[in-house]
Amino acid sequence: MALCCALAVSTIYYHQPLLPQMAASFGLAPTQAGLVATLTQLGYAAGLLFIVPLADCRQPRQLALLAIAANAVALILCAVAPNFTVLCVGSLLVGVTAITAQIIIPSLSGLSTLAERGRIVGSLLSGLSAGLLLARMIGGFAGENMGWRAVFVLASLSDVLLLIIVAKSLPATTSLTTISYGRLLRSLGSLVREEGVLRYCAASGLLMFAAFSALWASLAALLAQPPYGFGSATIGLFGLVALLGIVASPQIGALTDRLGVRTLAIAGAMTLALGFACIAAGGQSLGWLILGMLLLDVGNRAGLIANQARVFTLRHEARSRLNTVFMGSYFLGGAIGAALGNYGVHRAGWIGLAAVGILLSCAAMALNALAPRESSSTMGELRP
Repeated sequence: MALCCALAVSTIYYHQPLLPQMAASFGLAPTQAGLVATLTQLGYAAGLLFIVPLADCRQPRQLALLAIAANAVALILCAVAPNFTVLCVGSLLVGVTAITAQIIIPSLSGLSTLAERGRIVGSLLSGLSAGLLLARMIGGFAGENMGWRAVFVLASLSDVLLLIIVAKSLPATTSLTTISYGRLLRSLGSLVREEGVLRYCAASGLLMFAAFSALWASLAALLAQPPYGFGSATIGLFGLVALLGIVASPQIGALTDRLGVRTLAIAGAMTLALGFACIAAGGQSLGWLILGMLLLDVGNRAGLIANQARVFTLRHEARSRLNTVFMGSYFLGGAIGAALGNYGVHRAGWIGLAAVGILLSCAAMALNALAPRESSSTMGELRP
């Protein structure tokens, strides 16, 4: 299932090192292709909102299989897009249907015992991180050697493997609720109104992932320009920075137990702000750029682990819907951050990008400082 999470989430990241190449093929400026990244993240947020909640009342395996098949079709649409408008529509649909990992994670969390839940969720999140890393590397390498359209074809073929694994391996869920689709969606609003912790975590995730996405949605355009002039394959290698976050995930999870989710989320936002201070010098120094990227990856991961761990302690009968609200806000932040990052780059290059990231990080820091501290009983629930 960790492999499934990796394959599923990778389809919304293959394009990131390819944006300058896409723009050139349609006669656009590199920053204009940033719309592809924005729409993909926006589509993912929409899929989380309108599809993932169904896993509380439909078999997750059946739902996941339908989403994967639709994702494969959307990827082919991108591959054959005759113009930029069709590419944008296809990218939106790729995001909407790439939500299989967000069906798997709450499903397996609900099937696990409290003693093993932390380990299982951690393993699945590691799969997500690996998918993100591999997508950027494979997308960059394959795009430079085969063209960006071939990358979407390869991604579609990976969905075939994903279909086989999910059909054979995702366990059936027995604790399904009986509720209409309309009531299911309306219940999301009830959860937001009734669960203050959910509101804080969702807003925190939105701001922190917006900051993180501001970098990755605009990085390829910056690295393709002087003084670097890197190609897609080289840009894709920058995804290796995520290795540190993957390795650090168990330690970050342990810090959640010791320090509490609120403290860890504040520390994550501070790390993001520090990372963007380094990014400001990225146009003159590759060393500062890489250091900034490392800090951003660790800071974003700390915020994700802290906030998601807290959300999963709230209501076991609505785990998919809780995940929908949190991850929907998270990827809505990704879409906002992608748009703001490209705006900052257009206005002031590396400095503009850093300014956007620091503002978003400071907003997340202030929000988490205002969040209520978790009770000792809640902390007990967070410990595996």
